[in-house]
Amino acid sequence: MTLAKNDWWSNISSAASVLMLASVLCLGAPPKPGGQTAGHEEHPFTITANVDLVLLDVSVRYPNGGYVKGLQKSDFRVYEDGHPREITQFGAMDAPVSVGLVVDNSGSMRLKRRDVVMAGLAFAKQSNPQDEFFVVNFNDAVSFGLPGEVPFTDNLLLLQRALYYGEPWGETALYDAIGAALAHLERSHREARTLIVVSDGGDNASKISLRELMDMIEASRAVIYTIGLFDPADADQNPKVLRKIAKMSGGEYFQPKTEDEILPAFQKISTDIRSRYTIGYHPDEIQDKRTLRTVKVTAEKGGRKLVVKSRTTYTVVPFSELLADRGQR
Repeated sequence: MTLAKNDWWSNISSAASVLMLASVLCLGAPPKPGGQTAGHEEHPFTITANVDLVLLDVSVRYPNGGYVKGLQKSDFRVYEDGHPREITQFGAMDAPVSVGLVVDNSGSMRLKRRDVVMAGLAFAKQSNPQDEFFVVNFNDAVSFGLPGEVPFTDNLLLLQRALYYGEPWGETALYDAIGAALAHLERSHREARTLIVVSDGGDNASKISLRELMDMIEASRAVIYTIGLFDPADADQNPKVLRKIAKMSGGEYFQPKTEDEILPAFQKISTDIRSRYTIGYHPDEIQDKRTLRTVKVTAEKGGRKLVVKSRTTYTVVPFSELLADRGQR
């Protein structure tokens, strides 16, 4: 399915009405009529109209770069707007993840496409058997690679077809593609949600602005990893934006120097996803849903300070409200 640039928000806004979104930072999701979809575990918490639980996906490394495993809840501290918060939920298991592969399909990506597809398939093959995937391809417009009746898949053949969907051509609607992928993630029943964004340039074709995309990232609990594949002659390249998107969401930015370094970047992302901790806490009552909250997570082991990477801000605006507001302008 292809979403033309001028129809992006109207298509997503229509879909949002059936997503039954409440706070995207709460654990759990509305139950499906007739029980859970096969392959989806039940969630121990329910979404309410107010945020009563903030969940953070946290990556912890030693100062020398190695991942830290085996930490306990007592090893972490969480601060919201500078004030300590009690950690009420904690997990350190390799939980199933919903992963969106958001791949630049503009004309300048033609020679890099095969390497990206092979790296994406290798990443999926090495993932948790219960992980689920979808693909968003983008150039001037945004296209979902899977068939319309298949929102997510763990089938490698379907995933390969989705990654090869369409011919590389045109310009780059990067912000539209990430926004569409964030909205699509709200259809998932997985608690852990991730986007991997691969692009070789800045945005020159989106309908939404960078500020509007940042609002969506702040209202999502997805972790976003970005991979920049740049041509030195490309005047539209914008690595600063890719770095900002990754940092805000608690992800990481990669910039392979050659096509041979694309696969190792995906492998590092896979390791990071599998090594994350989940931390939950109850925030103060929120009167204004649009108030931006700052979050800081620290960790120590044996008196040694560790390097923690996690989301740094969040808001409590449901996607449906963000999209509705955009449609009224």
